[in-house]
Amino acid sequence: MEKFFGLKQQGTTVRTEVLAGVTTFLTMAYITFVNPAILSDAGMDFGAVFVATCLAAAFGTLVMGLYANYPIALAPGMGLNAYFAYAIVLGMGVAWQAALGAVFLSGILFLIISVLPVREWIINAIPRSLKLAISAGIGLFLAIIALKNAGIVVDNPATLVSLGDMTAWPAILAILGFMVMVALDWRRVPGAIVIGILAVTVIGVLLGVSEFQGVVSLPPDPSPVFLQLDIAGALQLGLVTIVFAFLFVDFFDTAGTLIGVSHRAGLLDAQGRLPRLRRALLADSGATLFGALVGTSTTTSYIESAAGIKAGGRTGLTAVVVALLFLACLLLSPLAQTVPGYATAPALLFVACLMARGLAELDWEDVSEYAPAVVTAVAMPLTFSIAEGLGFGFVTYAGIKILAGRPQDCSIAVYLVAALFIVKLAVLGA
Repeated sequence: MEKFFGLKQQGTTVRTEVLAGVTTFLTMAYITFVNPAILSDAGMDFGAVFVATCLAAAFGTLVMGLYANYPIALAPGMGLNAYFAYAIVLGMGVAWQAALGAVFLSGILFLIISVLPVREWIINAIPRSLKLAISAGIGLFLAIIALKNAGIVVDNPATLVSLGDMTAWPAILAILGFMVMVALDWRRVPGAIVIGILAVTVIGVLLGVSEFQGVVSLPPDPSPVFLQLDIAGALQLGLVTIVFAFLFVDFFDTAGTLIGVSHRAGLLDAQGRLPRLRRALLADSGATLFGALVGTSTTTSYIESAAGIKAGGRTGLTAVVVALLFLACLLLSPLAQTVPGYATAPALLFVACLMARGLAELDWEDVSEYAPAVVTAVAMPLTFSIAEGLGFGFVTYAGIKILAGRPQDCSIAVYLVAALFIVKLAVLGA
């Protein structure tokens, strides 16, 4: 493992990588039951989608770990699954089989772009200030997800968001878990995040707030969704825009996640570029193709990987551990579902605090640099989309540089991506 993953070179150990893998898995294990719940609303079999979710996550994460050697986990993307179920299937009346076909076609386009130097050229051309903003923006995005999962922040039709019931046990336990994690980390206790997650879970079960689901059960039958995609149906003219919508969001969600998480892990080189980027992109696009075949919506890189990186994960061994845990989850689904959202919420909030430090590294003497960066960071949580926040950043960065008489500060790639985002909003909408 030392020779294959280069553990000493990255300053890590097998124990640290395994612990990091467990941490990442615990923060994203919710997808194994949230994704089936969403896609079942589109008429898909819950149990079959559960199996597809575990298999897609395991495959994509394993390729990311073994081929790209990055501690980044993949799974069916939140937001993309909701778009799949509620906007396409229920909203437009498209059969879920054809929608899966659209996901598969977007994965093929994604794979082609990943093989060509186009995508790598675009990602590496992102200005340093926007890269710092992406890291901070993902942190703020994680924060709002954490507060929402804990019931601390709730929706409000009058004010958009408001404070939840702070006397409820989930909110109280989440706050307690956050304080425990921060205190243990300050004391340099190994596994602070995992300890916090498990402690909150046990307390929640003892208080009766959460229910112990059991340990082992046989996996459900995957056949209702396995290889059920309708590619011919997805090739209809009316679904072409849907294919490109999947591609567009996956493209920039992945770009934002790879850059933001890698920056916080110190994996970017001196020029701010990500080594082995092409391999990471191929792993992501291949996961989307595999996910569509087994029966789930777009599979993408997960921002929750930041939790494992905070726990010390630096190589693909972390991802391999996550992949194996997703495979084990096929048999241990009751145990995985025992960990509630309010137990993983403090871990996400803790990681959010760490990632927000990226804003401190901005050039606060140049308004044309820090203004687009702040817009990027703020837009991610408020639009609930990494891709949309990145889009706002590109458009404002290019526009400000042109109006400030400094168009030479932007590369051709920046202007191209800004134009693509404008066209996307005009033609495809949000």
